[in-house]
Amino acid sequence: MSVRAWSLLLVLCGTIFLEGIDVAMLAVAVPSIRSDLALSTGTAAWVMSAYVLGYAGFTLLGGRAADLLGRRRMFLAWLTVFLAFSGLGGFATEGWTLVVARFMTGVAAAFMTPAALSIITTSYKEGPERNKALLVFAGTAAGGFSLGLVIGGLLTQFGWRWVFFAPVLLAGALLPAAVRLVPAEPRPVRTGGFDLGGAAAAAGAMLLLAYGIVRFEHGTAGWVLTLAALAAGLLLIGVFVAVERRAATPLVRLGVLRNGATVRADLGALLFVGSFMGFQFLLTFYLQELRGWSSLETALALLALGLDAILAPTLTPRLVARFGNTRVILGGFVLGAVAYALFLPLGQDWPYALMLPGLLLSGTAFALAYGPLTIAATDGVVEREQGLASGLLNTAMQFGSAVGISAVTAVYGVVAATGGRMDAFRAGLVVPVVMVALGALITLTGVRGRAGGRRVATGGLVGDDPAGGADGGAGDGAAGARPTAGTVG
Repeated sequence: MSVRAWSLLLVLCGTIFLEGIDVAMLAVAVPSIRSDLALSTGTAAWVMSAYVLGYAGFTLLGGRAADLLGRRRMFLAWLTVFLAFSGLGGFATEGWTLVVARFMTGVAAAFMTPAALSIITTSYKEGPERNKALLVFAGTAAGGFSLGLVIGGLLTQFGWRWVFFAPVLLAGALLPAAVRLVPAEPRPVRTGGFDLGGAAAAAGAMLLLAYGIVRFEHGTAGWVLTLAALAAGLLLIGVFVAVERRAATPLVRLGVLRNGATVRADLGALLFVGSFMGFQFLLTFYLQELRGWSSLETALALLALGLDAILAPTLTPRLVARFGNTRVILGGFVLGAVAYALFLPLGQDWPYALMLPGLLLSGTAFALAYGPLTIAATDGVVEREQGLASGLLNTAMQFGSAVGISAVTAVYGVVAATGGRMDAFRAGLVVPVVMVALGALITLTGVRGRAGGRRVATGGLVGDDPAGGADGGAGDGAAGARPTAGTVG
């Protein structure tokens, strides 16, 4: 790739790194925030949950907005919003201000991240060049989360407000570089009006479903409200489908969901990210609450998970070139199952040496699965729907995160109420194992379906996929590779 292509990729990777460290740093800083502002347990929980609600609720809309309103415009505008509300969180003196700031930061990420991903998929040639860019992007996202745990632990020692101000400084550096490097694009051509009904139904459904899932973390208290939110969300999904079928210019062309590779990748991303976040959440809880480790000690212990930031841009591209996306994804799921299973005999006084192999395997599994899942979810999708494909993928990831954390918390709570805390930890760790096992089964259907050509959302045949096979998850992307109008490489 050219120097300009690498520079653009560096800026886009900077935004996903920003999003990763933002989430991780806050996770470490919440106890200090709660103590300093005298927050109730419920308010402290909503400081974390508000971000998930904003992100999951608007990611689908954000991805489509990038297609319809312009990727560059959406990226720059919402990076600015992210900067502003992160700064607001740093000046907060009351819990409600933090909750609002985190919700709006999540909304900003919901528009910014799919726009960044779709800029990559439309600016780099489909095939090895795009795969390399996506794998570097994925590795940066993983590295942001891993390093964010350590950075958050360090900054919290100087004051929790730096956890909010540090992203402001990074976003402030990225914004002028993005203005210069993100390529201009023709104004998107739209015939007819904007699908306001579909947009409202989609946002409402995602918000209600995310709210219902997050409420599972709080146990049996308020089951009526939890079930009502989930039921209302499902009802709005039905309304959304009905609106899209009748809309002259639908927000989401439902035919894109007939692309088996995209659907498998999105389901796989939901299960894989959910299992990883649930595992990391429960292990952090074990180290801090049961073992009494400090936030910085816990962050340094979990730094082994950051192995994925090294392997994703180095080892994974070679494996994808040799075996194709689908087989590498399957390897990631299998390795993840082994990693989480190693923690099932977790003891109250386990030495770190016993945890390290599982942590390293978990980081390796993330490197193998995360980037190729991103490629598989966007490969073969026509350029005008790349934002939509990115939005679907990010929606799946955010829901996966909420499901994983809520599921392990719910299982832990049920078992802890009737047994010991260690029994509860071990029961909660079964959840990530089950999730990656389900993901492996879904991925295996793609490996077995390799005969023939791979159909994409337009209904046309995009060549034979030598590495991934028919509809089997985007192989190398070399077959049928085509440059796009915005190619910079």
